[in-house]
Amino acid sequence: MKSLYLLINFFTVIVPFLFSFHQKLNFYKLWKPFFISNSLVALVFIIWDIAFTKIGVWGFNPDYVTGIYFFNLPIEEVLFFICIPYACVFTYNCLTLFFKLNWLAKSESLIIISLAAFLYILGIIFYKHLYTSYTFLSLATILLLLKFIFKVKWLVKLLSIYPILLIPFFIVNGILTGTGLENPVVWYNNAENLNLRLLSIPVEDIFYGFELIVLNIFFFEYFKNKENRIV
Repeated sequence: MKSLYLLINFFTVIVPFLFSFHQKLNFYKLWKPFFISNSLVALVFIIWDIAFTKIGVWGFNPDYVTGIYFFNLPIEEVLFFICIPYACVFTYNCLTLFFKLNWLAKSESLIIISLAAFLYILGIIFYKHLYTSYTFLSLATILLLLKFIFKVKWLVKLLSIYPILLIPFFIVNGILTGTGLENPVVWYNNAENLNLRLLSIPVEDIFYGFELIVLNIFFFEYFKNKENRIV
């Protein structure tokens, strides 16, 4: 199954891609702000990925990849940082287009502060576990920056939508981490995480995934609004 990881990427993105041309959605018209934002975020996550792969925090099973590598990453892993954000930003855009998900400002602040404090505490307590610590501490910092420095209006809205995004996440990430397979596509060094699994998925992946998506949406909204102001 050398093409397994590649096929996972393909089936993740194909439906959002096709529906991008739906006349009520027209997401293809937002490709420019999406791909600019995605390029910036993907670069950061790819560098993070290269470093963690090098020191053995996680790695990739050669049985499930085509054998084309970018530094020490399979090309499928690089595509992951394009396909997953595309599907998630598309879904976010659709849901916010058709549904109003508003929260009171005080509730938003309380939720963000509570979540950030929780992540900081865990990140510090488990500082010896690199995946846990880096993910929790960086996400907590990003949440506070987005809410109180950049003052984004959609942060808790995304928290409301994220459980919906977790449905395909559990399918895709479940396969990647070994659910239904003899061996995982992506393996994890349990010494660098909490060794708490949802099926085969490390619990840190939920927060890592949110960090990936929230940064993509932040830059997507920025470049989309900037483009609209120019027009």
